[in-house]
Amino acid sequence: MAHPLVDQLRFTRAEWLRGLRGISEADGDRRLMPMNSIGWIVGHLAWHEQRYWLSRAQGSTPYPLLNEVVASGGPATTPSLAAMRAAWRAVTGAADPWLDTLTTTDLLAELPGPGSRRLVGDSIQRVTYHYWFHIGEILAIRQTLGQSGLPEFVGDIDGRAPYRPETG
Repeated sequence: MAHPLVDQLRFTRAEWLRGLRGISEADGDRRLMPMNSIGWIVGHLAWHEQRYWLSRAQGSTPYPLLNEVVASGGPATTPSLAAMRAAWRAVTGAADPWLDTLTTTDLLAELPGPGSRRLVGDSIQRVTYHYWFHIGEILAIRQTLGQSGLPEFVGDIDGRAPYRPETG
């Protein structure tokens, strides 16, 4: 069983996917200034997960293009939504086995590698909250595009990711 904090990250990812449901490639590629395109946002979250869980934690960067196209502070880009979704699926799929091994002791250790010094647990929280920020942004973009039937609130957290204390 994954650590409860990892479960919260996974629930958040599922909510993020719910917010992406039904977006066309054309709408995913549109950039409504000053916001980024949805394709960029998807790639950006793939970049963040790759940076922490693969590059820093495991010394592997399977998608170096993410560092060039969707990193924080980089130039504005509008990458393909389909390509960024594929990268996101691959990155999160590669990260999950490592995340599944984490214990409370591991969460209290520093995230290895170059970059800001923070604990692994703090890093999971940062990525989780980063998703929630961009869920709101994606839904705002979709509303501006005139789309309807969008999620209006957090989904079934009580059933899918209720609070549970760490048990070991």
